[in-house]
Amino acid sequence: MPSTPTAEDVLSGNRRALAKAITLVESSRPEDRETSQVLLNQLLPHTGQSLRIGITGVPGVGKSTFIEAFGQHLISEGHKVAVLAVDPSSPMAGGSILGDKTRMELLSRDANAFIRPSPAGRALGGVALKTRESMLLCEAAGFDVVLVETVGVGQSEHQVSSMVDFFLMLLLPGGGDELQGIKKGILELADAIMINKADGESASLARKTKLHYQSAMSLLASNDFWKPEVHTCSALEQAGIADCWSMMKRYQQEATERGALSQIRAQQNLQWMTQLMDEMLRQQLTDNAKIRESLPSIKAQVSAGTLTPVSAAVDVINMLNGKN
Repeated sequence: MPSTPTAEDVLSGNRRALAKAITLVESSRPEDRETSQVLLNQLLPHTGQSLRIGITGVPGVGKSTFIEAFGQHLISEGHKVAVLAVDPSSPMAGGSILGDKTRMELLSRDANAFIRPSPAGRALGGVALKTRESMLLCEAAGFDVVLVETVGVGQSEHQVSSMVDFFLMLLLPGGGDELQGIKKGILELADAIMINKADGESASLARKTKLHYQSAMSLLASNDFWKPEVHTCSALEQAGIADCWSMMKRYQQEATERGALSQIRAQQNLQWMTQLMDEMLRQQLTDNAKIRESLPSIKAQVSAGTLTPVSAAVDVINMLNGKN
């Protein structure tokens, strides 16, 4: 197989080709960006057939354990599962641990599963900038369920909901204080909440937490066809996993029958286009030699108060457009 994967390589389900294709779309090199877009356009007719599921939750909630149990259940029902796990990048060094395969040991060894850890980098909301493209590649390779695991709960978590069909939030038993620490806007994004670790001594507390969140969610607005649900599960004991999948299939069926799923994805594509335009404009600013040379002086003037931020921004944009 050539070093650059072809559309035929990816469509054949070749896992090595899929991994190389994702590496290609994640590359920041201009020539790789062009090559990856050619590849994506060739594969686009073969995408869109999967159920896209976003999974988020506070650190320590057991996302990896849940995904492994959930993924194994899906495979037992005949599905092929791709997991795009976004690792946090160090704000100091910029590096990532990328250890998701070791945290999902059984799933990573299954031939019907594909796990791809990607660094979050400077992406907002804990979602890698190229996660959308990676999702399309996985769909073209034949994976009919794509799971996107995010870094955690944050104010910009809306980005994961803007690229998936179903947004699942995992929470721990013990609701009161935790509810205070979660932004209302994030709860509004959730299509369902699963109270994980509902086992042993925590089982009773999990049931109380479920009632707590059911009450909280009832106060939030929901869409026309789906009212967000709250359930308990134990990923460790694989309890409640099958019920979780049944709930997601009900959602998919209702959304499809009402035409909501196609509308949601159409809106997501428009949001994606806007995000990409922003990203490309920032990249142009970074690549412009004149701006790179002038920026330290402009920043110094703004910092010293001798140039207003608005004037500085106008000067930079004019340089980008060749007016200065």
